[in-house]
Parts: sequence; C-alpha cells; structure tokens
Amino acid sequence: MTILIKGARPYGKDAVDVLVADGRIAAVGDSLTVPGADVVEAAGLVALPGLVDLHTHLREPGREDAETVETGSRAAALGGFTAVHAMANTDPVADTAGVVEQVWRLGQQAGLVDVVPVGAVTVGLRGERLAELGAMADSAARVRVFSDDGHCVADPALMRRALEYVKALDGVVAQHAEEPRLTEGAQMNEGDRSARLGLAGWPAAAEEAVIARDVLLAGHVGARLHVCHVSTAGSVEILRWAKSRGVQVTAEVTPHHLLLTDECAEGYDPVFKVNPPLRTDADVQALRAGLADGTIDAVATDHAPHAVEDKESEWASARPGMLGLEQALSVVVQTMVEPGLLDWRGVADRMSVRPAAIGRLEGHGRPLAVGEPANLLLLDPAHRAVVDPAALASRSRNSPYAGRELPGRVVATFLRGVATVMDGKAVK
Repeated sequence: MTILIKGARPYGKDAVDVLVADGRIAAVGDSLTVPGADVVEAAGLVALPGLVDLHTHLREPGREDAETVETGSRAAALGGFTAVHAMANTDPVADTAGVVEQVWRLGQQAGLVDVVPVGAVTVGLRGERLAELGAMADSAARVRVFSDDGHCVADPALMRRALEYVKALDGVVAQHAEEPRLTEGAQMNEGDRSARLGLAGWPAAAEEAVIARDVLLAGHVGARLHVCHVSTAGSVEILRWAKSRGVQVTAEVTPHHLLLTDECAEGYDPVFKVNPPLRTDADVQALRAGLADGTIDAVATDHAPHAVEDKESEWASARPGMLGLEQALSVVVQTMVEPGLLDWRGVADRMSVRPAAIGRLEGHGRPLAVGEPANLLLLDPAHRAVVDPAALASRSRNSPYAGRELPGRVVATFLRGVATVMDGKAVK
C-alpha cells in the first residue's frame, strides 16, 4: 500500500509531503508526485509520531461488559495511539504467560494498535509472592513492564526483589504509589473540601511516601522504576530530587490530573471518582510544570472503562476510574500546548518517544523521517468540539469530559502504513 500525504506539518513546522510505502516513510519533500498512490490531503494538519500509552485498562478477559481489547483498541486509534500497554488487573489476572499471550493475540486480531500486555508483579495482585515474571518476559507477548496497578506493592522487601528480578529482564516495575494503611476508606483528596463534603480524605503523603521509598530502593539495586499516575506537587519534588541523584526513575501523569481538580467532587458525581483522586489547583500547576521540564516523562491515560452499574451509583460505592484514550491528546493541547508549556515536538516526546523507550517498544516513538516505520497521526489543531460520551468508541461511557469543549481532532492514524483512522472515523 502506497499513501501520499500532502501538505502535512511534521511537529507543527513547515508543510511537506510524506510518502508512505511498505509500512515505512519512503520520502519527505515538497510537491511529491507518485502515480497510483492513495492521496491524503493534509493541509493545515500537524503530523506526529503515533502515540504510545503506558497505562490502559482493556478489561479483557473478565469484564467484557465494560471494554474489550477490540473496543479499547478502536478508542485508542481514534485518539492517535499506535500502541497501548494493557494493565494486568483482568480476570483472571495477567500473572502468567498464558494470560498475557491471550491479551497479546486479541490485540493482534483487532489489528488497530499494538496491544502490549503488562504483567502482574505478584500472583493475583495480592502482594504476597512474585508472579511468573521470567515466563511472561519470554512469552510471545515479550512483557517488559510489570505492575500491580490498582494495588500498591506495599511490602518493601517484596518490592526490592521485584526490582532486582525485573532488572535482569531489562524491564521496569511500574508502581501504583499508595500506602494502603493511609487510604483505607478514602474517597477523595484530603483537605478542607473533603471535610466539608463529608467524604473520607486521601492524603497526598500516601502517594509521596511510597515514591520516596521506592526511588531509594531503585537507586540501591540499580534498577529501573516507573511511577504510575503521579498526582501531587510533593511527588514531583521527590522525583526531581531522585533524578538529580541519578536514580533510574520515570513517571507518568494522566490527562485528567493535568486538567481537573477536586472541585469536581462538589456535585458528588461519581464520574469524577478516580484513583489517585483529583487534587488541588496547586497540584495541577505543579504537574504541568513537571511535565514541561521533563521531571515527569510521559502522559499516560489510565483509561479505566466501567459498566453503568459500577459507576452510576452513590459516590462511596462507585468504582474509581475514567475514560481517557480518545481525549488524551486534546487535553494535552489545552493544558500544555495552548499555554506554551510544550511545543509539538515536546508533545511527541512525552506521548510517544519516552513512553516507547520506557516500555522498550521497537518501531514506536520513532522520528518522522525516511526509513522509519510509518506509525503516525494527523491532527487538526484548529478543530474544537464538545465531548459526547455516547459518540465514543469505548464500550463504557464514564468520561469526565462530557459536555466540555476541547481542542484538536485526530483526523488520521496510521499503523505501519495502514490507516486505522481516516477522516476522524475508525477504518474497521
């Protein structure tokens, strides 16, 4: 398949033509003419490398009523992603080679994005003994990211052993930083607002204490550590300190933590209940600054679809989590690009280049240059639209952006030169 993209702006720079052939970028230049090529008119569109999500919940196997690998992959492609890491908290848990291979094969069958399974750190996510890390790494899924996300690896001795073991696999442990003894029964960010609303508070220290412990452990054993969904200003400072000392730590922030605050809880709408919770405006500003200066390496969606009965209930009984794949890039445009905190190359770095490097993904996060795999997206930065959950590709509808106008629209996504999205619609 040969595709000629006319007039796109790589990284927001000058308009050029991009020729895609045999799954790779074959030529970049002005006024290219290729007989027989499918022409995509891209005047005014920004071209970026395909996005890579380090943190996605696809719910299959076990909760196909909330999402499947296919529906989640479609949502990802519509958001401009060409690869997503599927978290291990499925049913059964992805703690064996058999389960991660099942998820990987479902992704291959869907063919919309590269689905990269994340392996559980501990058996059943119970935090008691290590899972089959080596077997998952050697499987067809070639797992390199291990996480008990949804649960913290709270035992420091077990966390140390996990770091040591995964180091030998050239992998990374992605920690859900939450000291469980400080968050029992917690419902939202701890502060004046939680007290006034009568909801049990979730202290920032519960996150920060685990990050502080784990960067010390990672430095001690010389292993890579990744911190999931950083949400507090204090966490950013700890990460900055650790990086200044040469600790091999990376971190991610979610789109919702870049945009929303705990003020959203005022109406007791459980769509805004999430783990970790939405924090204060001061935290949001610190997270944006940390992403801008590289202290936070990546934007990761923590896309967490839930069936209606798990979300549309009283706040206390609702499951935490939000949809994120289709609006992630738009939120980054609003919070980081429009205020001048990141340029388009910076967006590519935080949403493609660094996530691919953290996950050890070959063929993703590569430059838009001749000879490179044709994993890319075309974005209309001038487009603005109000988010309608009913129009989303996800099987669930728990979007925190419902009714909110956001900038940017992914017009096309290409996975190894094959269009998965065209004219803003999924190809299959």
